[in-house]
Amino acid sequence: MPRFPRFDPSERLGLPAEALPRHVAIIMDGNGRWAKRRRRARIWGHRAGVASVRAVAIECARLGIDRLTLYAFSQENWKRPEREVSILWKLLRSFLVRERREIMDNDIRFTAIGRLEGLPDFVRRELRETERLSARNPGMTLCLALNYGGRAEIVDAARSLAEDVRRGLLSPSAIDEAAIASRLYAPDAPDPDLLVRTAGEQRVSNFLLWQISYAEFHVTPVCWPEFREPHLHEALREYARRDRRFGALPAEAPAG
Repeated sequence: MPRFPRFDPSERLGLPAEALPRHVAIIMDGNGRWAKRRRRARIWGHRAGVASVRAVAIECARLGIDRLTLYAFSQENWKRPEREVSILWKLLRSFLVRERREIMDNDIRFTAIGRLEGLPDFVRRELRETERLSARNPGMTLCLALNYGGRAEIVDAARSLAEDVRRGLLSPSAIDEAAIASRLYAPDAPDPDLLVRTAGEQRVSNFLLWQISYAEFHVTPVCWPEFREPHLHEALREYARRDRRFGALPAEAPAG
């Protein structure tokens, strides 16, 4: 049994469990702006944002959400000042070590997606160790997108398929949506039902481009360091009010 039992969504949110999304994805934006408003360096916002990661991950786990994917470091983030990037990796390493107890206590399974071979060695070591320790946890999957780009993911999937065609293992005529989906970084993960973006921006920023085809969007003006359980609850309640049609007419839409 997890140290901290799950919440009943009907008591916590006033929603039945079946009204919640299976997979929530979040673009964690606004750390720098939050710090600037307080006349602090941008890195101060990144440090403050770690508390939001902890709060949101634990809340999602206790609500029984299956998967939470957080956009932690994009391929474009390498363009930031070298010192900022260096501190970001150190913050991530510290998070991976410090939060292992919370991950284990809440039965969370930790994983990551992206071109992980491009991460610093000291980060990859702790990432793999956290993955290893939590691999058999039966609760929510917490996935960090690191050195990640949605276009790069599709390119990598296409390269994998092309290599199998070159080796004679696959016919080009056999390549369909399912074949491409099977070569994505997390082929067994359900597509996100809900995509949340903080800090008010109205764009997807190269995040899970294939997977969010039918995701519901929720944009909040709240910057990530201030995003806490009440803001998550607001997003979940809004999601529950949506009529998800998946391109069909209401009477034809699939359940869920």
